[in-house]
This record gives sequence, C-alpha cells and structure tokens, in this order.
Amino acid sequence: MTKSFDVVVIGGGPGGYVAAIRCAQLGLNTACIDEWQTPAGKPALGGTCLNVGCIPSKALLESSENFARIAHDFPAHGISVTGASIDIAAMQARKAKIVKTLTGGIEMLFKKNKVTRLHGHGRFVGENGAWQVEVASADKTELLEAQHVILATGSAPRALDVAPFDGVLVVDNAGALSFGETPARLGIIGAGVIGLELGSVWRRLGAEVTVLEAGDAFLPAADGQVAVTALKLLGKQGLKIHCGVKIGAVQTTGNSVIVEYEGKNGKTIETFDRLLVAAGRTPNTAGLNAERVGLKIDARGFIEVDGQCRTNLPKVWAVGDVVRGPMLAHKASEEGVMVAELIKGQAGQVNYDTIPYVIYTTPEIAWVGKTEQELTAVGIAYEVGQFPFAANGRAHALNETAGFVKFLADAGTDRILGVHIIGPSASELIAEAVVAMEFAASSEDIARIVHAHPSLSESLHEAALGVAQRAIHI
Repeated sequence: MTKSFDVVVIGGGPGGYVAAIRCAQLGLNTACIDEWQTPAGKPALGGTCLNVGCIPSKALLESSENFARIAHDFPAHGISVTGASIDIAAMQARKAKIVKTLTGGIEMLFKKNKVTRLHGHGRFVGENGAWQVEVASADKTELLEAQHVILATGSAPRALDVAPFDGVLVVDNAGALSFGETPARLGIIGAGVIGLELGSVWRRLGAEVTVLEAGDAFLPAADGQVAVTALKLLGKQGLKIHCGVKIGAVQTTGNSVIVEYEGKNGKTIETFDRLLVAAGRTPNTAGLNAERVGLKIDARGFIEVDGQCRTNLPKVWAVGDVVRGPMLAHKASEEGVMVAELIKGQAGQVNYDTIPYVIYTTPEIAWVGKTEQELTAVGIAYEVGQFPFAANGRAHALNETAGFVKFLADAGTDRILGVHIIGPSASELIAEAVVAMEFAASSEDIARIVHAHPSLSESLHEAALGVAQRAIHI
C-alpha cells in the first residue's frame, strides 16, 4: 500500500531532519527517510555531522584540550599535576555517549512533531501527479507518494586513487575519530577543517602529526593575516604543515603507511602509523535515480538549484552539502527551514552573505563576510580596525592571549563588510558580528554598544573602535 505525504525528506542530517521538523511544525504531513547506521547496525539520525563529524570531533577536541592544559596551562595557575595520563577508551566512550544522547534527542523531536521516520535508502521511481519515492531497507521495500520532496543526502569523504581508504591504516574522518590508541606518527592529506581539527586532537594526545596540503596557500578562504597567524601558532603546537605538496606513491605495509611526496624541498618519503585522507568531500547524489526523473546534477555531482533551493523539477527541493555553497551544518539547517516555509507559502530566506565559518583549533578561527583579499580584488575601499587578545583582560585571566579581532568596514558608509577572529571562543564571539551584519550595522554601531567588562567581547568593541582610529586600550 502506498503511503501519501505532503513532504518526503530524503536524508536525516542537519539539513534533512531540521527541514522535516519545520515542515511538521507548519502542519505538513511529513516523512523523513534516512539510511545511516551505527557500527552496531542500528539506525541513527543526525547524518555525518552528528555521528562522525561536528559533534564527535568537538567532544574529542575538548578532551584533548583538557589533557594539554594539565601540562601547559595549569602550572601558570599554580596547579601541579604529576603522572597525568589519557585513557583513550574512556575518551571514546564519552564521545559515543554524547552522540547517542543527541541522536536520541532527534528521535524524540520527530515523535513530538509527528514526523514519520523511515529507515532505508530513498530514491525517485517516478511521477504520477505526485512524486513516487521508494524506500529500500534490508528486509523490505516501501513506496511513498509525496507532493513535495526535499533532497538532503549530504556528502561523503573524497577518496584519492593514490590512497584508497582501507578503514585501518588509511582512514577518513570517521576512522580518525575512532582510533583505539594514539598513533605515534599520523599523516594527514589535506589542511582543511577536518585535517586541522583531528590533527590537533591527536597531536595533543602525543602523536607526531604531519599535514600535507596540495594548495600553495594555507587556509586560502580565511583572511590572509588570520591564516599566517594560524600557521605560526599551529606550528608552535607541533603540527608540521607542508603546503604545495604533490602526493606520489602511497603504500601500506604491515602496520604502517609509506607516503612519497614532492614539496618545496624536493622529494620526501615518510612512514606513518596511520594516514588520514581529508582532501574534501563529494555530494551524495549517485543513488537518487536522478536520471529517471530528469533531475539536473552538474559535472561535480551537485544538484542544481536556484537561490531558494528549488531544483529544475516542480516541488522538488535540495539543501545542504548536495547543493552549491559551503558544506556547513548550519547552512544546511537554515536552508531546510527556508524550504519548509516556502512550501507552506511563507517568505523563507537565507542570507548567504552572513553565514559564519568556524575552525575549532586552538585558538579557534571564525569569520563572517568578506576578507581583505576579496575586497581588494574587487576594488572596494575599506577601513580596518584590529585589536589583539593580548590587550584584553579576560584573555589574560584565561591565559589565552594569542590572536586578534579584525573589523573591515566600507570606507564610505562604515557598513561592516567582514569580521575575522582568531583567538579564545571565536566560535561564540562571531555571533555578534553575524547579527550586526544581518542588520546592516556600521562599525560605529558596535563601537557605541556597551560591552561587559571584563569579557572577551570587549575585543570586538575595541576592534570596532579601531576602524575610526579611536580604540581605547591599545
């Protein structure tokens, strides 16, 4: 018997499950299809982000940072600890508990909002006045009928022909999140968010970490000054980062991986205990049966959409990692909300100019809006206000004084064009900048807002003051 719904969402990650919940809140009869399984074979909502991405990586980052503080930060506070050790199994168990709690939370939200959850692989099988969607699992196949379909199938790690994943010695992000012990030597291909965050985790826990980046520039999407500062600080922490690298042969032998690469200093051969390949991600669109219904997918595998996530097919939408734009969980979620509201006839929207970016290294890196290099490239005149955390009282109390806040404002109108932070709690501080830009604030608007003292947010205040050359504390 065919089940009928107003909306069928394919994918239960941050884009899909949020879209499903918002659709249900708006009174739409909604189903969400997802095929994610835990290593134990049990269904789990939340997609990559919650199961093997954003959440578990932050859990391990926090554990590793606490361990590092014992050795490097506690003595400055007069706290002495001898014989500190890390129990990797306990750390991994804590991570798993957090993931289980949050995936269970999504299940509860589905029940609360009366979203029908279906475990299996979803794909188009046709259109007959409504979209026909098949859900195939290990033990059965169901046919659904939907007025609207939202595609939110996410992305997968990009494999390299030279270094195929084997799940043991050569791993993706999921493998690097699940090491049972600290590898003595960890190689990483890719100096993006995944490579830097997971490299930081295992470096703090004792691994010798080498990061090999194909691009000539480090963090090219970030503000140039931020990238230079980040490279310096991460190097001091022991991450060996090489840019402009061409990977040659990769060979697994016994319990090690031999990597041959060519860089600025010529050819090098290194042996690692584990190799993390973090060379980007590709959209999950291959299994949608797109050709049968004529869904347009570009040469890179992304579903083609307009500014409101409409595909070329009527009443078929796509959000998150399978469409243009940054592969960010919060971007996917907001697109899911927008689409749900548009389906209901409301005025949903996403401002792609104010999406924040965050890298959860230590110190954290966060930004929103344009970088100096982007403004220079298009000839926009701008003013800069910058303030170092070394001049912030709260940062000194935290013993986290590295980094700075930078404001970029239009030279003529003073409207904020970009804010860039490298320093403590950058992931939280950037929210003020996002709100300011969303409401078209000027740097003077932020300069005239009272910020609590002592707080890290005072650094944003001072940087905003600095645009007009009137910072107080520097």
